[in-house]
This record gives sequence, C-alpha cells and structure tokens, in this order.
Amino acid sequence: MSVAVIGAIAAGVLNYLKIGPFSDKGDPVSFGQDQAAAAGGGQAGGQSGAQPGAGKPTEDSKVLMPTGPAAEFKNADTLGDGTHIGVTTLEGKKSGFTGKVWVWAPKEYNDPKFKNSGFPVMVALPGGPGWPNNYWMGTNLKLQSSISKWYREGKSKPFLLAMPILNPKGNGTYWDGSDIPGQPKMGTWLTDDVPDLMKANFRTLKSRDGWCFMGSSSGGFAGLKAVLKHPDQFKTVIASGPDIVPDSPLWKGHDAEKAENNPQVLAKRLIDTKGPDVYIAFQVGTAEDPITMSQVKQFRQQYGQGPVHTMLHVIPGGKHDAATYVPAMGEGPIEWISEQMEGPTPAS
Repeated sequence: MSVAVIGAIAAGVLNYLKIGPFSDKGDPVSFGQDQAAAAGGGQAGGQSGAQPGAGKPTEDSKVLMPTGPAAEFKNADTLGDGTHIGVTTLEGKKSGFTGKVWVWAPKEYNDPKFKNSGFPVMVALPGGPGWPNNYWMGTNLKLQSSISKWYREGKSKPFLLAMPILNPKGNGTYWDGSDIPGQPKMGTWLTDDVPDLMKANFRTLKSRDGWCFMGSSSGGFAGLKAVLKHPDQFKTVIASGPDIVPDSPLWKGHDAEKAENNPQVLAKRLIDTKGPDVYIAFQVGTAEDPITMSQVKQFRQQYGQGPVHTMLHVIPGGKHDAATYVPAMGEGPIEWISEQMEGPTPAS
C-alpha cells in the first residue's frame, strides 16, 4: 500500500474521530443563507421583514423564504450523510437574552426539487440543566439521523431542528421555559427569538402547521406549555416524561403569572374558547417514576377533549432519559404529529 493511500486512510479516520487538523468542528457552515444575505446583513437572528428577490414565491405561497440577516454558524458536528449541526450565539431581540442555539437541516433541504419549498421546524428542548448545552445537538442520541430515517420510511416530515439552551444558568434551578418576573425571559426566548432565528436563515412555513416542539422531562413541560400558550404559532408537541405544572421556586410571589404558564389552565382555556386545535403526543416509560405516568393520564382524562388532541405512547421498560425517548418517537408519536403538519412540496 502506498504512502499516499495510507495517508488518505489516516486522514479519513482522524476526520471521523474529529481529531486535530482533520476535524471540521468550528469551521463556518452555511445552510444556504445566500438567500438570507440578499435581505441584508446584520446580527444573527435579526427580524428583518425583507424578502429576497431571487426565487421568491408568489404572494399566496405557504413558504416564507429566509428573511435575513444571515447568522454566523460554526460546525458543531457532521453526520454520516454529510449534513452539519451548526451553532450560533443568538442575541434575542425580544427576550433580551443571549445564548447558544444549535441547528440542523436534513439532506432534503438542499435537494434542488425542494429549492422553493418551506420546511417544518421542530424546536427540540432538553431535560436536565439545559445549559450550557442542549443535549440534542450531539449525534450520540441519533435524533437527526432518526428524523432522516423516519422521513425515508414515510413516518415523519423532514424537520429542520432548532436546539436552544433551555435555562440561563446551570445552577440547578429551572426557569420553566417561562417569563418569570424579574428573571431572564426564557419563554419569549423559546417562542419568539428562536423561531425568528430559523425564519431568518431557512425556508420555513408561514402558518403554525409548520411549527412544533419536542422535549423531554423539563423540556417536555416547556414544549407542552409553549404549544398550549401559543396555539396560534405552534400546532404540535412531543412531550416525553414531562412535568405537568410549573414548579420553579422562582415563581414565589408571582402566583398570577405562574397560573398563566400552567398547562392545565391553558388547556382549559383552549377548550372553553374552542380552539385552535393542538396535538400533544405524550411518551412515558414504564420504568419511570409512577407519578409521571399518573399525571399524564390525569391530564389526558381531564383536558384531552375538544381542540386539545392527545395520545400516549407507553414505552415498555422505558426509563426517564433521552436515549429511551428517541427510538420510541418512531413507534407512533412522530408519525402522529407529522400527519397534522405541512411539509415541503417538490417542484413539479
């Protein structure tokens, strides 16, 4: 075997292992923001309403082309299919909070037949500290590769992923994905600033039919609450092993605001006002704390009616962890929510 061949093999192995100069981590990565750049420069995640001229859909299109300005993404990881997980630091214009957001686009996003199509966005939230990282941004849990697999199998839409940090600090306190008075506005960060980042940099869909949440544990609570609180913006959620009520100690002295972030209160209000319809896919493992299953079943029994559509996927032997929840999503929940959502339309 020649020295050149051996060198090439070695380089490939080192790149695969993300070692030394052969790693592409930290390199600039683009998701086709040439379209966004046409709308003008500026800070990451800006909310310019300008539309690029080239390839602009007709006025009645469901598609929202990238509004710009383009964010500066660095490569956080590369999947086997060549797609990249990018990361940027987002200065939230509406929340005032600055934090990291990881993003990923499936291979289909760059398929010429979808060049003028909008893609649905899934905001994926972690459990645990949710700071300084979002554990969905790694390839070890196989969220990204599973979405690609499920799409090929006809089970899932080819979701764009937004993976923001969940909490502003890693001190063991949870902010419940909410705007707690006197605290960083993590609710606005998740439901306004992060979606605005995606709209600025990707071809998305104008209607709520293209927007959903997915989360586990405390991230499941935040996603559940976000959909019930903002049903005009988001249509579906997969909530795995979620809390059902807000329980952050930071709510002390703010009972009225706490109630406005309680999924039980929000679900009842949605039922009373008769919509719009939302779709909640719960996942709970049988090896989790029994109280989680009990609370989810109670919520479904009391509030799973009218516009609040729910399903429960019970995971035999499933534990309270992300490694349990990802493969289980392919056993029903991802297909159920995908049936309620819009997807990209190939060019004729």
